[in-house]
Amino acid sequence: MGPKICQVCDDAQSKYKCPRCLVPYCSLVCFKKHKEIPCSKPESSSQAPKRAMHLEKPYYVDDPSESLQRVQLESIACSSEIRDILKDKELQKLILNVDGSAEAEKELGKAMEVDAFRIFTEKILSIIGPKV
Repeated sequence: MGPKICQVCDDAQSKYKCPRCLVPYCSLVCFKKHKEIPCSKPESSSQAPKRAMHLEKPYYVDDPSESLQRVQLESIACSSEIRDILKDKELQKLILNVDGSAEAEKELGKAMEVDAFRIFTEKILSIIGPKV
């Protein structure tokens, strides 16, 4: 598969994708032009990046107050320390094991025995702060 062409100007090689609809674009100018018309998420999950697929999975909590608020999630996502920690391949495997397990609580218990995972979770907790 060759390089993709910007779908806004149909001229330059695309370097980026719209985070919402995944349309390839080449520059900030083209991105702004693209955003003049509201876009939407792709219908097919096959068009979504693989790494984001787990975000679409529904989750259930007994007590909604136990869920993180958007500002807390954004704080985690913006943390350079968290991004650096997540580069660890072994940590990535542990997270995938917990996320994909039918017995997630059991897998979480095993993962907490690994220093890298424990440090990761402690860092997240320090970022989101204590529950009030």
